[in-house]
Amino acid sequence: MTRISRRSLLISGGATALNLSFPKVSSANLRTVLNDASQLNPTPVAKHWVAKTQEAAFIEQLRSELKEAAAARRPIALGAARHSMGGQSLIRNGTVITLAPAPATPDKHKGTYRASAGTRWSNVIASLDPIGFSPAVMQSNTDFGVASTFSVNAHGWPVPYGPMGTTVRSLRIMLGDGTILTCSQEENKELFAHAMGGYGLFGVILDLEVDMVPNRLLKPSFDIVPSTDLAQRFMAAIQGSEKAVMAYGRVSVARSRFLEEALIIAFHEQPEPRQGLPEAGTGGIMADLARAIYRAQVGWETGKHARWFAETVAAPAISKGMFTRNSLLNEPVSNLAGKSKRHTDILHEYFLPPERLNDFIQACQEVIPRSKQELLNITFRYVGEDRMSVLAYAPTHRIAAVMSFSQELSLGVEADMIQLTEELIDRVLAVGGSFYLPYRLHARRDQVEKAYPRLQSFVAKKRHYDPGILFRNLMWDAYCA
Repeated sequence: MTRISRRSLLISGGATALNLSFPKVSSANLRTVLNDASQLNPTPVAKHWVAKTQEAAFIEQLRSELKEAAAARRPIALGAARHSMGGQSLIRNGTVITLAPAPATPDKHKGTYRASAGTRWSNVIASLDPIGFSPAVMQSNTDFGVASTFSVNAHGWPVPYGPMGTTVRSLRIMLGDGTILTCSQEENKELFAHAMGGYGLFGVILDLEVDMVPNRLLKPSFDIVPSTDLAQRFMAAIQGSEKAVMAYGRVSVARSRFLEEALIIAFHEQPEPRQGLPEAGTGGIMADLARAIYRAQVGWETGKHARWFAETVAAPAISKGMFTRNSLLNEPVSNLAGKSKRHTDILHEYFLPPERLNDFIQACQEVIPRSKQELLNITFRYVGEDRMSVLAYAPTHRIAAVMSFSQELSLGVEADMIQLTEELIDRVLAVGGSFYLPYRLHARRDQVEKAYPRLQSFVAKKRHYDPGILFRNLMWDAYCA
């Protein structure tokens, strides 16, 4: 016979009484709640449709969804992997469409590939690598959607390109009334320029024709310099007599000599071996090791020193081999993702005229240490000028500073992040730079308008192409509504 204690009897009896006192709630009555990569935007939605864009019925079903949402005065937000961090792919009580992955279709004769609305960059690599080609520009990770990359006007790190949208030959987009238009830099040019970096606010991109280039064998070089020399040496690496075709920079984030030392890694083309290029991998055990070293930085200064040693001493010593272009691009976000339930990784990104990069580094040295935020990484990349998109962040060539913070999930630390972001943006704007919009919506509206002087024109054209404001997201509500 099992003995029952008085305490357990009271607990079980109390639980039963509580259970009987509350009305039963069916799971069917609970709303769907979606989030994005920040884990800070839980958003209840009225409807979530995962759309398989390769299916023959997709177009008509999409028209039906748009018509239904318009009749119900319910806004629509679009997304793929939802790696934005400020609700750019979410809308409260609206219809949220997730575009499912799909293969890419290359055309070797034209030097392009066609990607449907849901194609991920991993699909593109898988389709192009076996035939010896590579995407001209893609985001630095393969999880993102191709149409999403165009919609946030993302850049990559191949040189000397601008944003990925500058490599798009044409696209098809469905407007809110179901009309399908073909857009390019020649046809429906105005709509093309607004959809590029338009955050899905003008319609649903159905497919895109995008430039591809030959896959190449590349060899890295490593250059350790004072951070004050970073801009000059970085630009020399990509514009000098031996131009690198891919390059990035890093700085040490250890507090003892915060952002004082920099590393430039540049990749140069090598002759293709007789046996051909190896298949693009995804890192394997080395990726696991890199992730462990990267995550060891959280809350541990020794971890930050260990990572810098790994990048500046260990990596050059063991990286005697070579890489293909595709193997360098074929990296998922999970390679560096954290697993903590008490912290989240938050990105910032700023775009500086190369001659003002030192001002930015000095601003970071002054502002970040007095905040509550833990900086894990700054990666520097080249971005060529963008003369096409209306919300261009690189009207001239820029150095992009991609920053990753480990942020504690608490209200006090979130308030501190708002203050840090505002202060960094003010310092960047003061030296003629700009900041990127797909992250947390912490910028003041006046800061957005200064960084993006054509914002009001963008809003006016949005109302022209989408008079019912059918396509909305949290960023529109914050900065444009």
